Amino acid sequence: MDGRHRKAVNNNLSEDPSSRLNHVKSDKPFFLGLWILGGFYFVMIVLMIVADLGYLVFKKEGLNALSKALNDPKVRYSIKLSLLSCTMTTIFSLWVAVPIAYVMSRFEFRGKRALDAILDIPIVLPPMVIGLSLLILFNFPPFSWTNKWIVYEVGGVVLAQFMVACAFAVRTMRVTFDQISTRYENVALTLGCSRGQAFWKVVMPQTRMGLIAAATLAWARSLGEFGPILVFAGSTRLKTEVLPTTVYLEMQAGNLPGMLAISIIMIVMAGGVLLLARMAGLRRLNR
Repeated sequence: MDGRHRKAVNNNLSEDPSSRLNHVKSDKPFFLGLWILGGFYFVMIVLMIVADLGYLVFKKEGLNALSKALNDPKVRYSIKLSLLSCTMTTIFSLWVAVPIAYVMSRFEFRGKRALDAILDIPIVLPPMVIGLSLLILFNFPPFSWTNKWIVYEVGGVVLAQFMVACAFAVRTMRVTFDQISTRYENVALTLGCSRGQAFWKVVMPQTRMGLIAAATLAWARSLGEFGPILVFAGSTRLKTEVLPTTVYLEMQAGNLPGMLAISIIMIVMAGGVLLLARMAGLRRLNR
């Protein structure tokens, strides 16, 4: 090290620490940018909900519309059918998502990338296209004989919701299995467990949070599904009418307060499910 470099190092070491700190740039602009960019989306969500609630509170027709909706037998039926269909869809989605996600996470095989891309098709396709494709599929053998039980029936509502929601459940469970180390399974296998025993006794207990997240996402996605239900199951009153199609029917009738009332009901239902899921997750974390 020459004399100039040695002198520069000695000067830096002898410099007052407080003076060196003054040369460090502040992080305030960075965090300010984060808050501005991230806060914009958060504020927009809150403002939309507040606007809906404000309309109901400060507009006389708003409160009347909400009371009328809750006392309307057709709306009550759509609420019951939405709760039933979303719950059934969530159960079916988890049944399918868990084995698919486990296989995609743990094993390598030919055509895996193609299969992975196919599983994402319901996510990227317009929902109306999924409903139309289902309608065409069930007009061809060997599915055509099931038309009277599926197409424009309650079964069609569940199937239309399932085809979209299951893709989100698969993706969530895939991430969950990827985060679980294979070492635990390998240890169980060396101790004499079969692959199935290792899966149920070692892997699945570690997927509780992922299951909650997948179930919540599938349920909430099913609640808001509209396009495939309208095309594949229709919007028949007191038959295949769910809350999103009720909003559509109210829009067709030009009933803005009625649309808003149904929307508020959906917001409350979705918010309740998300809150319960987070509370269940916190309980499990505290155990």
